[in-house]
Amino acid sequence: MIRALSAALLLASSTAASAQVVAPAPAAAPRASSVEGLEPQLTMIFDTWMKQTHVPGLVYGVVQDGKLVLVRGLGVQNVASGKPVTPDSLFRIASMSKAFTAMAILKLRDEDRLSLDAPAERYVPEMRGWTYPSADSRRIRVADLLHHTAGFVEDNPWGDRQQPLPEAAFSAMLKSGVPFAQTPGQRMEYSNLGYATLGRIVSNVSGVRYQDYIRREIMAPLGMTSTGYDVLNGPQDVRALGYRWQDDAWVREPDMADGAFGAMGGVQTSANDYWRWVAFLLSGWPARDGAEAGPIKRATVREIVEGANFVSTVDKASASGRMCRVATAYGMGWSVVNDCDVGRIVSHSGGYPGYGSIVMMLPDAGVGVFAFANRTYAGPSKPVLEVLYQLRQAGLADERALPVSTDLARAYDIARDVWKRGDPARAPLANNVALDRDLARRRKDIVELKERVGACRTDAPIMPISAMEGTFTWTCANGNVAGRVQRAPTPALSLQVLSFTAAE
Repeated sequence: MIRALSAALLLASSTAASAQVVAPAPAAAPRASSVEGLEPQLTMIFDTWMKQTHVPGLVYGVVQDGKLVLVRGLGVQNVASGKPVTPDSLFRIASMSKAFTAMAILKLRDEDRLSLDAPAERYVPEMRGWTYPSADSRRIRVADLLHHTAGFVEDNPWGDRQQPLPEAAFSAMLKSGVPFAQTPGQRMEYSNLGYATLGRIVSNVSGVRYQDYIRREIMAPLGMTSTGYDVLNGPQDVRALGYRWQDDAWVREPDMADGAFGAMGGVQTSANDYWRWVAFLLSGWPARDGAEAGPIKRATVREIVEGANFVSTVDKASASGRMCRVATAYGMGWSVVNDCDVGRIVSHSGGYPGYGSIVMMLPDAGVGVFAFANRTYAGPSKPVLEVLYQLRQAGLADERALPVSTDLARAYDIARDVWKRGDPARAPLANNVALDRDLARRRKDIVELKERVGACRTDAPIMPISAMEGTFTWTCANGNVAGRVQRAPTPALSLQVLSFTAAE
């Protein structure tokens, strides 16, 4: 099946095979000067997983600061010939294809050619006249299809088998209507049908086949020259053939041709192509001035993390071995996961007859890791998460430090002056401050705190929370002082928070 379950579930266990593997928590990686320096340890993680889950071939890559800094092929792309996997081997990536379809929709939105809030039937006439589950159901919106909130039933067992469906047959399917699992807009339920419908929207709005639009407008500008949808008419000698593990042997999976449902899972790519997509997406962070360099605006790229407010949670064993409660929301072709070990992960998996894949990005660190395998539903989420953890532990995937804005630096200087003189009235305070705690009391607080902690060094840097707020910690003779400053939302600089407290 095309498998892109909740990323939280995938992080816990992508497949039944990997779920059965009981492994000790990975040892923390030593500090390293480069990703390449960790290559033996990272490759061992994948090699071990391949042996445990009966995967014939795999390729993985690490993207850091806009470059493919590590790529390795393991095993074979063809069991019969023994031809090894290389960074140029072509794998089907199944539901990771949805990210391209979603980006095509956002690009057309940017061009004012469609609206995410519009009824989908505006762009797909076959949807008009559908029977909805209740008289008061609203019509499916384009955004519902992006977020999997259209009310369709979860269709992983069915979806991938529709891959080669001809466009005419898909039109007839849409014309006849579909049953609903629930009213549109009420719950997230993963739908391959929904993303196939988005592909039809791309075709109808752009005037060309969605495959051609995505290749022309997104893949080609990024230099993804080997990436496409029609796997049977492309080069066959570099294809990683798909297999299933059955009766203690690898059995060749039949290939499926390109068709109407390719928008939800039909992309075939190589590591040497796919990294360019990951690097482009990561380049959307952080927000900044400067010229746009990609086929889609940076602000649009950052929209992929905007979930539909239907958050799921699951208890899982983290990469470090501890149990954590993880929250996940589906954005636009991506799942956004708050992981207790490595922070915010933007991820999507792919599962397909003969293939399993995963990509995980840390947008706040500029790092992404992906892996493609050629065994049915062998989603390598477990080793990819372990690799992210090792990179984080080794200091190679640290989140970018927020810059200290000019006004935040000024606010910090004001806080130091108030501490030195013991008089908050010297600060440009917002009107809430004296009302929240009168200035006489605040002066007394400072005097009492100084008596308690003694002389302090106030040269520690401020740690920004945003351009308008930050915290600081001063080392003092008899303890520490923790402080916080926060601007009020007014054009002229004024402080709505100015606090000093004893820190343990």
